[in-house]
Amino acid sequence: MIVGRVAGELTSTINHPFFDGRTLLIVDRETPDGEPTGDYLVAVDTVGAGRGQRVLVLDEGNGARQIVGCSTAPLRSVVVGIVDALG
Repeated sequence: MIVGRVAGELTSTINHPFFDGRTLLIVDRETPDGEPTGDYLVAVDTVGAGRGQRVLVLDEGNGARQIVGCSTAPLRSVVVGIVDALG
């Protein structure tokens, strides 16, 4: 699992049909202390997260496909939660 902060949305005009109607988020990775690491990833939003929110990301393809319920999806990362607090 990865903790990060939503930097924005990604829009794609040409993509795999799986992504139609799904929101792709750009997530800046953070340390547990909330410091940005300089790395980012793109994840499918499953919880309705928005820009600036701290989120929990599952970055493992098989688990991500299980969450969205599609075993053939070309998918690696999904946002699985919005973080209220770390501690």
